[in-house]
Amino acid sequence: MLLDKGALKMKLKPIGSNMTELNINGISILFSYETPVAGYNSNGAFKTDQHYSKTTTRHINKYLGNDSGNAELVSQVFIDLLVNKIVC
Repeated sequence: MLLDKGALKMKLKPIGSNMTELNINGISILFSYETPVAGYNSNGAFKTDQHYSKTTTRHINKYLGNDSGNAELVSQVFIDLLVNKIVC
């Protein structure tokens, strides 16, 4: 699904079982089930410091690949606010 409202370009892409990537203007966010947990922004890869489940941890590691070990740990609040800021 692609939405283009003026300068806002948003793409929602299923990338695996219970894994969805949201891309908005160069920022990518991984959703595991319905929760945003990792992504990429202009500073590079980041992932939540909150533990959810083994499956969500696998989703994060699969999504970030080689970047997983170097990803910045951020609070879940940071990711939630980022999603709200770019979507709303």
